[in-house]
Amino acid sequence: MKPDELDWQIIEILRNDGRTSNAEIARQLEIAEGTVRARIKRLCKAGIFRVVGQINPEFLRDHQLITIGINVKESKSLEKTLHKITRLSQVNFAAITSGRYDIVAQVLVDSNKGLINFLTKSLAKIEEISSTETFVMLKTINSWI
Repeated sequence: MKPDELDWQIIEILRNDGRTSNAEIARQLEIAEGTVRARIKRLCKAGIFRVVGQINPEFLRDHQLITIGINVKESKSLEKTLHKITRLSQVNFAAITSGRYDIVAQVLVDSNKGLINFLTKSLAKIEEISSTETFVMLKTINSWI
């Protein structure tokens, strides 16, 4: 499925304010509310769009936001490794990148012991990984998870 112009207009309205009602979107775009509802449902089902509540990580108690640069042993295992990483419950997102690291992942862990457990138990089980470098996010601005 490829979103059309109307889909993109709906997405943009929700990106600006995810609490905008279907009725308000329909009013702004001069279309039927059922059309908005059906398109949002179709976009979500296709994995193109998702509506979620997010929190500023600065307000999470006893949690630490981490970015991890990851290198893999063989380039041919990049996608396989990416999928394994994204299945770990602490991972918010991961992406194949260019530059110093093959993959970059954002992780939310419980305190320092949570980071140690993630690195030595969860991430260490992925055999395709050759090395990692961990960055603890001390202060974030305009970050939502």
